[in-house]
Amino acid sequence: MIRVLVAEDQSAVRAGLVLILGSAPDIEVAGEAEDGERAVALARELRPDLVLMDVQMPRLDGVSATRAIVAEGLADVLVLTTFDLDAYVFGALRAGAAGFLLKTTDAKDLIEAVRTVARGEGTIAPAVTRRLIAEFASGPQRAPAPPELATFTRREREVLRCLGEGLSNAGIADRLDMAEATVKTHVSRLLGKLGLRSRVQAAVMAQELGL
Repeated sequence: MIRVLVAEDQSAVRAGLVLILGSAPDIEVAGEAEDGERAVALARELRPDLVLMDVQMPRLDGVSATRAIVAEGLADVLVLTTFDLDAYVFGALRAGAAGFLLKTTDAKDLIEAVRTVARGEGTIAPAVTRRLIAEFASGPQRAPAPPELATFTRREREVLRCLGEGLSNAGIADRLDMAEATVKTHVSRLLGKLGLRSRVQAAVMAQELGL
C-alpha cells in the first residue's frame, strides 16, 4: 500500500485529489495538509511514502516544503501545480522533487504518477519535459562535468545516459540487457556519488552534461 500525504491549500481541490487517490486499491491517503508548514510537520509525524505537494501555499511555499522533506529523508515528493513556469519547475527539481505534474493531469495519469514515484522512478509532465529540453537546447554551453563522474564505472555512465533520456528502470534494463534490480543498484550508487536526491535530478544533470 502506498501511503500519500496530500498538501494543497484549496479545500475543494484537496478533496478532489483525496477522492481520486482513494479510488486506487493500492493507495491510501495518510493525511492532508493545508499549507507548507503543516505538510512538513505531518511528513515528520506520519512518514508517508510520498507527498503530493502543491507549489503555491501559505506560510511555506511548496518548493521550500519539498526541500525540507527531502533533506530530512521523510518521503518522496511529487509536485502538482497549475503553473508550469520555469522558476517552479527548476525550483522543485533542485529541491529534490521526484516528479512534477500539472493540475490538468487526468485522474488516471495522476494515480500512475504516484505509483511511478513510489517505485523509485521519477516522472515529469510531458509539457514540462518539453520545456526542460528546450531550456537545455538553448543553453550557451554544456555544464562542466563534476569530478565525481571520473569515478563512474562504464555501466554507471550508461545508466546515467539512459536516465537523461527519461527511461524507466524497466526501460534501462531492456536497453542495457540488465536485471531491473541491478539497474536500481546502479541508480542508487550514482546518486550517492553525485550527491543527488532523486533520479530526476540525475536526468537533468545528464542533459546538462550533454550525455
